[in-house]
Amino acid sequence: MAAAPLIITAVGAGISASGQWKAGKAAKKAGEAEQRAAESQAELLDFNAHVADQQAQDAIERGKQEESRFRQGVRAMVGEQRAGQAAGNINVNTGSAMDVQQDAAFLGELDALTISTNAAREAWGFKVQAYDTRQRARITRTEGANAAEVGKQQQSQARIGAVGGAVATGGSLLMQRYGMKG
Repeated sequence: MAAAPLIITAVGAGISASGQWKAGKAAKKAGEAEQRAAESQAELLDFNAHVADQQAQDAIERGKQEESRFRQGVRAMVGEQRAGQAAGNINVNTGSAMDVQQDAAFLGELDALTISTNAAREAWGFKVQAYDTRQRARITRTEGANAAEVGKQQQSQARIGAVGGAVATGGSLLMQRYGMKG
């Protein structure tokens, strides 16, 4: 009956080693799942960055169109001023009539440039957003890869622990069975 405690110890060691082995495998799977989730999140961030890029381009295009429409409106207004002045028998190419037209054109150009500048600022905001979103995607991918690596390391540690525990238990059982000392 002296063999029963040895058998119980051996079975316990086997169960413990098996549990460690399975825990390691689970840790690896958990790390891989975290990596997949991180990659999914990073893909969404990449998409959002792409959308921000498109919004920046759209802001520039809208700004150009608005600027062009505004300049056309200014030219039409100056034309109306000239026609009104000419109808009043005023020489539109000299003196204060010309000054009024030039002032209107100058102020209109300032407003057109403001429209262009505002569009560029809006586009810049979207470009900054796109850059930031891409950086978050890169960080998320790195975190996912790190989680997968940690899972692999935990699996390796658990396997080493399982093998080490089994060897130590086996050595202890041999010493008990055959009466070996130190």
